[in-house]
Amino acid sequence: MTSAHPRITVEPDKRDGKPCIRGMRIAVNDVLGWLSHGMTEDEILAEHPGLEKADFAAVYAFAADIADKAYGSR
Repeated sequence: MTSAHPRITVEPDKRDGKPCIRGMRIAVNDVLGWLSHGMTEDEILAEHPGLEKADFAAVYAFAADIADKAYGSR
């Protein structure tokens, strides 16, 4: 799927179609969940070496766009 967020992919056969990072099986909501439970970006990178620092910016931008679409124009 082509997206405004090229690091975020959606594939129906991967993670039940959840938005994932660069075709990996790491979903956007996985990263947001880890962060919300107090993990730092560096801790997440250490546990998931396939991730890159730039993936965090993509996750934040994707989440901001979703929130804006859901709540931004009310």
